[in-house]
Amino acid sequence: MIALLQRVTQARVDVGGEAVGKIGAGLMVLLCAERGDTEREAAALLKKLLSYRVFADDAGRMNRSIADIGGGLLLVPQFTLAADTRSGTRPSFTPAAPPDEACALFDRFVQLARETHTHALVATGRFGADMQVSLTNDGPVTFWLQIRPGEVRPG
Repeated sequence: MIALLQRVTQARVDVGGEAVGKIGAGLMVLLCAERGDTEREAAALLKKLLSYRVFADDAGRMNRSIADIGGGLLLVPQFTLAADTRSGTRPSFTPAAPPDEACALFDRFVQLARETHTHALVATGRFGADMQVSLTNDGPVTFWLQIRPGEVRPG
């Protein structure tokens, strides 16, 4: 699975002119399931994301995680992160998980996030919808996290 996370002062997702998810300070995360991803990869990516230190401590160093600061989490499905752009001028989306599998993994990721990140808002975009995403990137701070299928060991 792939997560493109951005530290934000605010972020929102609109569908059809209506806000379906919004947060204040925290992380806006674009999520993509790749072929072969399972709940194991989703859980490992979430664990890494929640503990990834991208927020400043009192000395101004990136030493605090989203869990440490109790910030909001806006999870947005985005299959285009899996695009293969190595050749030609049109991306191939073959590496992305099929829509039914991707939707199930996104929903499971959201469920796990809500069970784990209980001290702050977990909001979402809408899978398969034409979404308009707006945000104020704080820094800017943007990181790419990826857990490849089979990379996580059982146990």
